[in-house]
Amino acid sequence: MFMKTHRRPIRSLDDRFHEVMTAHVNSAAYKIKAPLKRMSEDFRRSRDKTKNVCIEEKCPVDDDGNEIMIKVEGLCKIYGKHPEEALRLLEKGADKKEVQERTSNNVGLYDVSLNVRKGEIFVIIGLSGSGKSTLERCMNRLIEPTSGRILIAGIDITSLNEEELRYVRQKSMSMVFQNFGLLPHRDVKSNVAYGLEIQGIPEKERLEKSQVSIDRVGLSGYEDSYPKDLSGGMKQRVGLARALATDPDILFMDEAFSALDPLIRNDMQEELQKIQSDLNKTIVFVTHDLDEALKLGDRIALMKDGRIVQMGTPEEILRNPADEYVSRFTKKVDRTKVFNAEAFMKKPRTVIHDTQGPRAAMKIMESTDRSNLLVVDRSNRLVGMVGSDDIMNAICSDKTLEDVIEREIPKVRRDTPMKEVIQIMVTTDFSIPVVDDDGILIGVVSPSATAEALNGGDL
Repeated sequence: MFMKTHRRPIRSLDDRFHEVMTAHVNSAAYKIKAPLKRMSEDFRRSRDKTKNVCIEEKCPVDDDGNEIMIKVEGLCKIYGKHPEEALRLLEKGADKKEVQERTSNNVGLYDVSLNVRKGEIFVIIGLSGSGKSTLERCMNRLIEPTSGRILIAGIDITSLNEEELRYVRQKSMSMVFQNFGLLPHRDVKSNVAYGLEIQGIPEKERLEKSQVSIDRVGLSGYEDSYPKDLSGGMKQRVGLARALATDPDILFMDEAFSALDPLIRNDMQEELQKIQSDLNKTIVFVTHDLDEALKLGDRIALMKDGRIVQMGTPEEILRNPADEYVSRFTKKVDRTKVFNAEAFMKKPRTVIHDTQGPRAAMKIMESTDRSNLLVVDRSNRLVGMVGSDDIMNAICSDKTLEDVIEREIPKVRRDTPMKEVIQIMVTTDFSIPVVDDDGILIGVVSPSATAEALNGGDL
């Protein structure tokens, strides 16, 4: 005879197991959540303190009334174990090579001082090892300087602790790298929203903001694509969109377009110029390409051996190179991409007024050995041009000067790029008149003077 056994229902066992596991999990969760809660509260308190870092300060102003977004004062970066020894040698006049030979320290930067104005594209250029990337990365303290000060909108970021620095970076800075720096497991919209996610922005809001940046860089339709499916130019557009999504005051770009093919690189340069015209950010752009620097830069700092050898606008650097090194560095640049008509124009030697007669015009032509003359009215407004054949025709046919003036002639403004002026010169045999917004004649650009200047002569 078999004994009856009482089996516990499966549901009862399941419930008991659930109760035991829940008790263990709740106990473990409490042990984890308690310190996490304390950490979260501590972080919130520290974040509230750091908010004042940005809010209370205002950009200082230079003598010309320009707001200074970044101010660098006496910045030095020495790589090695005994930087103070290297600095002593540098103060005595030693150069980078001598310091390295005598101390085994490498001079990254020495005594660099500069201002970056709010809303400008400031380009740092130099050969490999010149210190250009080191300078940019010291500005946001990705590299810690050995000495000197860096002020962002008046805040000395060299004095900030890690939490304060992190807050300033999140709120005021973004960076675009040469190698894109995209997260391969995230699609485009998630990569672009990453900085906003770090800031703790809710998902819906950060995706909306990321979409605005995606549209701005021309990547609409690629939101769900992954980095492996994108070309180099598209990847860099994602990197640029990610940097813009947080709406930073400062955009740092380190050789951002150097890895791209020439045509794509040119497209990205033009895209950056378009974005800058819309957003007016402060951009620090590092490159080794002089043509890129001249195209993008409002001002340029040219570096050598950890020091700035010249700083100024593209025209200032090309017109007045500081030394032989700068002259050689800029020698082969296409100046027509940089200069405009104003840089090449001269005051017209001779003009004639539209009220004068053809015989007066012929006498002026003979005395100046010219075959054509520009005609202006009494307000010096350009009317047109007359040639020697036209003057002879007027004299023989008893016509007035106004009857033979050629009124439809090519003319340019003072800000017309020289590249366009030269294209006009190819189709004419006379100096190109330069007029202001009211049509007043202010100068001429002659083919001979242009050729001399482009071949290394004085502008």
